[in-house]
Amino acid sequence: MSSENILVKLDKVGLKQNNKWLVKGVTLQVGKGKIVTLIGPNGSGKSTTAKIALGIYKNIDGNVEKYTNKVGYVPQKISIDWTLPLRVNDFMLLTENLKDDEINKALSLTGVEHLKNKNLGTLSGGEFQRVLLARAISKQPDLLVLDEPVQGVDFTGEIALYELIKDISDKLNCGILLISHDLHTVMSATDHVVCLNGHVCCSGSPKDVARNNEYKALFGEQASQTLSLYEHKHDHTHDHDGEIKKN
Repeated sequence: MSSENILVKLDKVGLKQNNKWLVKGVTLQVGKGKIVTLIGPNGSGKSTTAKIALGIYKNIDGNVEKYTNKVGYVPQKISIDWTLPLRVNDFMLLTENLKDDEINKALSLTGVEHLKNKNLGTLSGGEFQRVLLARAISKQPDLLVLDEPVQGVDFTGEIALYELIKDISDKLNCGILLISHDLHTVMSATDHVVCLNGHVCCSGSPKDVARNNEYKALFGEQASQTLSLYEHKHDHTHDHDGEIKKN
């Protein structure tokens, strides 16, 4: 990857809290138009690594070089009072001063412009995740950090969301750092995979990682075989709830 295309670079980064390493010695980089996926078991340091990349943690080991300030972020958890009569349009404006056309463009890109005046509490899991994505891309970021962006979504909905994430990467030419536990679905669109378990167990292309013994030790031989064989090629697309739409 040429240096001018790099958006963020982590060099042997780590974070220690209460005399315990949450993650240590992680090296990776994300470039324009590329998707880098962090995988690993619970507590392996995926979210910590993403927050280090975002600059949220300051007292870290190693170095972070960020070449853009235009960053979008979808956190793993977001606290919302679902009893509030909050429309999608209002939610988009909670932390950003957005123009109406910016809101419309972002919602359109994620396929939920028709929900603009709907109450947030009435949305399905897939619709809400698409609104979160729209909010993250509303300022046309160069780098998008997505922490478990398919929570509360069924399997077909997950596939539709991962297709959407790939589409966003292509249309905005933004780099994406993606955290996921859905190994066999997400990796078909991923350029580079980093497998964590407190440190980098292995990294490379999805097929390289699937063949790696450390990956097999973490996730099992069956997961490795599934990942090696999985390719999501089809003659249809999915709508925002995962239903099939024929092309």
